[in-house]
Amino acid sequence: MAFLKHLWKRFNEDDYFGIPAQLAYFFLLSLFPLLIVIVSLFPYLPITQEDLLGTVRDFAPVGAIEIIEKNLIEISKKNNTLLSLGIIGTLWSASNGINAIVKVINRSYNVEEDRTFFRKRIMAILLTLAMIAVIIVALILPVFGKHIGIVLFSQLELSSEFLTIWNTLRLIVSSVIIFAVLIALYWLAPSKRFSCRTAIPGAIFATIGWIITSYAFSFYVERFANYTVTYGSIGAIIVLMIWFYISGFIMIIGGDVNAYFTVHKKKDC
Repeated sequence: MAFLKHLWKRFNEDDYFGIPAQLAYFFLLSLFPLLIVIVSLFPYLPITQEDLLGTVRDFAPVGAIEIIEKNLIEISKKNNTLLSLGIIGTLWSASNGINAIVKVINRSYNVEEDRTFFRKRIMAILLTLAMIAVIIVALILPVFGKHIGIVLFSQLELSSEFLTIWNTLRLIVSSVIIFAVLIALYWLAPSKRFSCRTAIPGAIFATIGWIITSYAFSFYVERFANYTVTYGSIGAIIVLMIWFYISGFIMIIGGDVNAYFTVHKKKDC
């Protein structure tokens, strides 16, 4: 109850509904350069376009998948020299999003930002590079895991049972990777250094909250909402933006969970 009061106070004092909109904007800007990077790396990695889309389908709503798939097909037809352009675009756009998260987390901890502009930008770029690496690993691991599992289970004549087990394991692996990324983000974001353990509560909340809200929003879009009727040809973009907005909102609350149990809870005691 005390945390809810604290959260309500934060909602009133800070722009908790406006900041996720900033994040959604930066996420959208960085999405397509990120796709350029991943598509350009396809010839060097044991993954395919379908592997990437399969991972996205686990969480993204229908409209978001459609626009990602459409742009992925268009990008794959272009020259791989777009890799450098994609990296620059991804780093710049995504690092702006990271900086927005850093600002709101500093507010949650009530600490002043004492890092220089260049130090903040380098940290944001490094986090962005780490997230790109994690995304690639998240794509590669399931591919190897599936092939190994099929070989092992086929020897035991249990291939059909394996596919059911694999679908569950794939979601668990994806969740663990998301959790690890959020811990790194919440630990490095505050200007004041805290123990890595203090990032765990918010990372747990954000991981579970993001997965639940993503599935709920996906179910809502698929069964009830028809954004194409309201927004016409840009309906899929609206769905993608709303999903990014919800994701940013969850990430911000996760940072506040950490701040509450690290700083504010101690003050209350």
